[in-house]
Amino acid sequence: MKRVVITGLGALTPIGNQVPEFWKNLMNGVSGCSTITRFDPTNFKTRFACELKAYDELDHFDRKSARKMDRFAQYGLIATEEAIRDAALDVANIDRQRAGVIYASGIGGFETFEREVTENAALAVPRYNPFFITKIIANGLAGMIAIQYGLQGINYAPVTACASSTQSVIQAFNYIRLGKADLIIAGGSEAPITPASIAGFNSMKAMSTRNEDPAAACRPFDPERDGFVLGEGAGTLILESLEHALKRNARIYAEVAGGGEASDAYHITGTHPDGQGAYLAMQAAVREAGIEPEDLDYINAHATSTGIGDLSEIKAIDRLLGGQFTKLQLSATKSMTGHLLGAAGAIEAIATTLAVQQDQIPPTINTQSADPTVPAGLDLTLGHSRAKTVRYALSNSFGFGGHCAALILKKYVSPT
Repeated sequence: MKRVVITGLGALTPIGNQVPEFWKNLMNGVSGCSTITRFDPTNFKTRFACELKAYDELDHFDRKSARKMDRFAQYGLIATEEAIRDAALDVANIDRQRAGVIYASGIGGFETFEREVTENAALAVPRYNPFFITKIIANGLAGMIAIQYGLQGINYAPVTACASSTQSVIQAFNYIRLGKADLIIAGGSEAPITPASIAGFNSMKAMSTRNEDPAAACRPFDPERDGFVLGEGAGTLILESLEHALKRNARIYAEVAGGGEASDAYHITGTHPDGQGAYLAMQAAVREAGIEPEDLDYINAHATSTGIGDLSEIKAIDRLLGGQFTKLQLSATKSMTGHLLGAAGAIEAIATTLAVQQDQIPPTINTQSADPTVPAGLDLTLGHSRAKTVRYALSNSFGFGGHCAALILKKYVSPT
């Protein structure tokens, strides 16, 4: 099996439109949540979200190109461009038949779908945009990235709700270590802040309604949590075989050590109350990494700030570690970014990569105290970041349908 490393990062998030800004605000505990500006939210139960700040599509695309793409595709292309620059990747000088794209989205062009259907329903003769279909399909972005850079290797889009982009990284890892590719662009993008999306999640009673204090609404593990906060954006990671990265003298952030995937097989939206799928995914990742659970220094939890979801994950972590938390630091970066659905795993993989590289743990903000069911001794990194040597770190993602994915990253050690 080949070793697989991460050589480039790109992020477009509610707390930063590039990786350095994202990481700085993450470490400083900045909330990306505020009242929705995309549309008038007055009549909605939830009137806030984690929107991108100062985003103008015409800063990145000409008007004609922008009209052909849903926001989620724009976001993904922008994050990918940053990651390629960051990796100092000269696409013209790699074997593009052995370079691929595995890029995810949970709901694809939801904004385009909603707008086109609403507008055309009022017309006697419908006049759909000729790019309607290509703008809404979730796999379209993976295709666009491949076309943009001429990459002819593996190309597809995992669609597993909120586990989607973690699975994109895991599958990229699998293809490269098996020798089926030299380099894969992996990640995910989502643009879900629309009236129908907000209303739909509200009808499920899944979202926070803390309208009087949006910035503090996402509070994972807090006894007063009342649901998740929707976010938008994209994250891209460049994965390469170690051999390929060394050959081109690439800067290496971290090494991918293992990935685990499993299913709750329990409920279409609710997590297993004992975190069975989460436990199985983490257990598989730990085994694949060739380590023991107690070797983990940091866990970036899925932790969406929902009542059952947070605690089922904690139960799974408790079971995995057997109550031995003295070495472990855990945090929930969604407390700052909100929940980016299919893009969440990619953004959190970037945060975890930087935690490993820089030996810094991002905080969990807004949480005033831990739920009484959280085991004593489990440090949730409340309030502010921590300096800590991180050799192994795990990032969790769980999606509607019971999809569970766990990614383990390790500090890179040169073979020489």
